[in-house]
Amino acid sequence: MNKPQSIEERYRVLVGEARNRIAERRAGTTIEIQVGSATCEHAAGSQEVFDEFTKHIEAADRDDIRMRRTGCTGRCSREPVISVMIGDQRPVQYQKVDRKAVHSIFTSHILHGEPVDSHSLGDAPIATAPVELLLCDGRHCGRKLRFDPRKLLHEELLAAGKDESQVRVLDANCFGICSQQTQGTGARLLVSPPSTLYRIDKAEDVRRIVREAIVGQNIVKELKVEESVVGKRFFEIYGRLAFFSQQTRVALRNAGIVDPESLDEYLEYAGFESLANVLTKNDPRWLFGELTTAKLRGRGGGGFPTSQKWQYCQQVESDEKYIICNADEGDPGAFMDRSMLESDPFSVIEGMIIGGVTIGARQGFFYVRAEYPLAIRRLQLAIDACRQSGLLGDNILGSGHGFDLEIRLGAGAFVCGEETALIQSLEGARGQPRIRPPYPTTSGLWGKPTVINNVETFANIPAIIAYGGEWFGRIGSKDSGGTKVFALAGKVEHTGLIEVPMGSTLRQVIYDIGGGIPDGKKIKAIQTGGPAGGCLPASALDTPIDFGSLAAKGSIMGSGGMIVLDEDSCMVDVAKFFMNFSQDESCGKCTPCREGTTRIVEILERITTGKGNMDDLDKLERLALLMKRSSLCGLGRAASNPVLSTIREFRSEYLAHIKDKTCPAHACKTLIRYEIDPDKCVGCTVCARNCPVTCIGGERRKTHVIDQNRCIKCGRCYEVCRFDAVKRG
Repeated sequence: MNKPQSIEERYRVLVGEARNRIAERRAGTTIEIQVGSATCEHAAGSQEVFDEFTKHIEAADRDDIRMRRTGCTGRCSREPVISVMIGDQRPVQYQKVDRKAVHSIFTSHILHGEPVDSHSLGDAPIATAPVELLLCDGRHCGRKLRFDPRKLLHEELLAAGKDESQVRVLDANCFGICSQQTQGTGARLLVSPPSTLYRIDKAEDVRRIVREAIVGQNIVKELKVEESVVGKRFFEIYGRLAFFSQQTRVALRNAGIVDPESLDEYLEYAGFESLANVLTKNDPRWLFGELTTAKLRGRGGGGFPTSQKWQYCQQVESDEKYIICNADEGDPGAFMDRSMLESDPFSVIEGMIIGGVTIGARQGFFYVRAEYPLAIRRLQLAIDACRQSGLLGDNILGSGHGFDLEIRLGAGAFVCGEETALIQSLEGARGQPRIRPPYPTTSGLWGKPTVINNVETFANIPAIIAYGGEWFGRIGSKDSGGTKVFALAGKVEHTGLIEVPMGSTLRQVIYDIGGGIPDGKKIKAIQTGGPAGGCLPASALDTPIDFGSLAAKGSIMGSGGMIVLDEDSCMVDVAKFFMNFSQDESCGKCTPCREGTTRIVEILERITTGKGNMDDLDKLERLALLMKRSSLCGLGRAASNPVLSTIREFRSEYLAHIKDKTCPAHACKTLIRYEIDPDKCVGCTVCARNCPVTCIGGERRKTHVIDQNRCIKCGRCYEVCRFDAVKRG
């Protein structure tokens, strides 16, 4: 047999070998149990769950049940998450699984086919309708149709005698398959089983799908969508859950789908096909055109157009060039990079190889913080596997292009997220920013032209090549193409890692995906962009999420942190928290940032302890603006955003702290006063018995009194009083 000669032939051999190995592993398997495997999943006990399932399989002497690991699905508050897939049945997900739950799931669902509702990942019982329909409800879908697809679908189902117990209709976000010409003129519908995607262009299409596909159980070939859909497999597995179906996954397309330690599985899902395509074309101008059409902007926070950055570097004459993946996320509550590297390292590697080949670099570096041991281990395993398969090294897929990757560890300095400080750290110096120009694309690592992008940016590259720049640009907004990954945290029902199209609103993220605010509380603010981001009020919920819209509101996109704050949050205290972080992380190189953060923290400390005055408010604004205008790097210039945004949007809270010496949210301890209402106190002594400093006096069945000089404002008396006698003011 002749050896493969072309790049395409070599790639096809790789894929064929991978599929053969996968087929061997899956031979005889009728049931698959999929366990999430990432840092937070492990912390919640996923390894113990995996081992317990394995023991049950061995005890039952079943060789048709297969265990496998995947990356993180993003449901952080519900981990460990497992999926059970039995034959052609729809997958079932379980949440917060422990060893006891494993026994229940195995004996009831695995052995007897009866799902366990008590551990269902979702609000609805698992045993839902035999047929489920996912109707695309993206911003563009069906907007120009003369009828309501959802309404007509319900009407036709009822007319066919199919109620919700037989057919369940769910909303999904953008499938991302409309062309520029058909955008808005039709809708898309995923019918499961047998997992078939249909287009809806007119009312008769709905009637045919109901009549032939749902009632007749036949595939309507004329309406079937033949195009490849980036998130189809994800929707097939997780589409029944609103948290997932309202997302559009591009950067996270393989998270929760593939085994992150298996190159074979990545190849099975068209992995490295984009690289083979780029190597075959060997035309940087074509690639720059695709990235320009895609409107891909850097996802690390700066939002600089990726095509321009790569083009600038490619055009510089140099004997050496470098490409760097910035995986040094340091924002409080941010875990996007870690999760992507732990769940799908091969997609980031593929994006880096494409970038390196395009700009003419032969060496690339991952700059990863050392606090991410699992991400580092999986990244190294992936790099080693790519080298062994000829995807890294001197002659990638026989193309003549050479490129290799190394991992370098960061020590956790927040400032090293700034590209020039990162370069200093990579070179072995102290991580501090330097004045620009020259920019890294001209003079970067060791003085050579260098491209730096973050993890999410590189993860998007293979998808853009595979589906086209026009496809990616269409998913997003006018100036920002594609999707954005966010770490949704704070006072929201469903926290986790999510991905939504650019242009989605804050309301859609917080309520449609996040499930709203828990305990019936009201939303007060949304903080976006990490410690250097701004706080937007509840009135800004309909703000589109993209670089320009958030900047116009006084916030930033950042790398993707999003913290939801409810009515119990004090906005002055929130500003102090983020400024404390920026002060601790300031590298100290420039005076505006070093001294500005220190003085701002001092002023905020005075205000939150009742010692502030009106002059402090003016000083805060002046210092914040001075930092914004004169700090050396982007981090210093953005560090005062929390102060400026909270003063602008929540000035009344600052005034309450300064003038009235009160904290409206009752969050600033020094300004809280606990008193006992004599008309409600029954003298039960519960408050006195629970007081840690015994500052509450009074006899049984007589009114009690709090000694204000000794009270430490812990609030324990307020929490334990059953008669609402303790007042907090």
